[in-house]
Amino acid sequence: MSVLSRALLAAAVIAVAAAPPVLAGPASAGPGCTSSVPYVAGQGGYDTYRIPAVVETRAGTVLAFAEGRHDGAGDSGAIDVVLRRSTDGGCSWGPLAVVAAGHGDTRGNPAPVVDPRTGAIVLLTSYNSGAVTEAQIVRGEVTPEQSRRVFVQRSLDNGRSFSAPKEITADVKRADWRWYATGPGHAVALTRGPHAGRLVVAADHSAAPPAGSADTGQEPKYYGGHALYSDDGGCTWRLGFVDDSYDGLVNANESTAAQLPDGRLYFSSRDQNGSRPGNRLDSYSSDGGRTLDRPYAVQPTLNDVPVVEGSVLQLSGPHAPLLFSAPSAPSSREAMAVWRSTDGGATFTKSVTLSLDKAGYSDLVQIDQGTVGVLYETGVSGAYETIGFRLLPVT
Repeated sequence: MSVLSRALLAAAVIAVAAAPPVLAGPASAGPGCTSSVPYVAGQGGYDTYRIPAVVETRAGTVLAFAEGRHDGAGDSGAIDVVLRRSTDGGCSWGPLAVVAAGHGDTRGNPAPVVDPRTGAIVLLTSYNSGAVTEAQIVRGEVTPEQSRRVFVQRSLDNGRSFSAPKEITADVKRADWRWYATGPGHAVALTRGPHAGRLVVAADHSAAPPAGSADTGQEPKYYGGHALYSDDGGCTWRLGFVDDSYDGLVNANESTAAQLPDGRLYFSSRDQNGSRPGNRLDSYSSDGGRTLDRPYAVQPTLNDVPVVEGSVLQLSGPHAPLLFSAPSAPSSREAMAVWRSTDGGATFTKSVTLSLDKAGYSDLVQIDQGTVGVLYETGVSGAYETIGFRLLPVT
């Protein structure tokens, strides 16, 4: 970013802070801190930590998940799903624990959710062989065993321990799909409407090109979004809606979801280099994620977001806003920000910019009625130096 652009962005931060936002600067109520850093690159036995996901348990413990990458910041190779727990609202963190060990393979894309019926923490993750890359997978050059597979785990003790990963690939991945990614970021538990209690995970996939095509499958147009859901607390899973346009206009990719006060699900997705202007897509579901009310479309009020994962969170209360977090420089990953929507995701307004530093993936969690937490990748020289946790007051 140029000096002039950074100066203009700094001026925008001041302007946002001067307006009456839903979120403001550092939190002064709720937890007894404003920020913390649960993950630092090079510490804890890992080269890099990436792909944050966060939930608060029924007991009030904050669970910060991430990918622990052994060999570097890249998406392939030896990667574990790791966890740190906080019992003071995210101010301090317990020791690092491995939740899903890759043993040289790749386990990642954590998508945790708290079952509203039992309080169990349900965690979905994705897997592939550490010897292959995403490019090889989407080109169809790997075996089914090496390719992307889907697993679920449960914790019944407030995140202290998790069951071994149980594979559910056959239930939620179509035969012609190649890539598969759960979330990343927290999944959603429905708390109202005819499907109350349902757990819904927003996800994405890539499809094989049609027979006779000269395409390899690596073209962005073959990415699409979908949902998977469970009505029995995460024991069994079904495939919900499938976005399978593959026309290159909008290419749904990493996805997240929230339940709106009216009971509908709002889905927000990264647009992976679609030909239409804008980098964020969205849609709605009125039947708990089984179908979409309309195809994914560009969300124009988030055009200052680059091609990156983002998070959505519906705050509690009948008139509470829907929040969205992501970097806010349209051509680069920096300047993590939070937006708000008071019309169910139809439009968003930037509420606060957390920093002008480099920034990447993020996830949102409501700590209490007055505080929201943002778990996000950030750094001065690069976006993957730390995963920080920022607390913001809801005003």
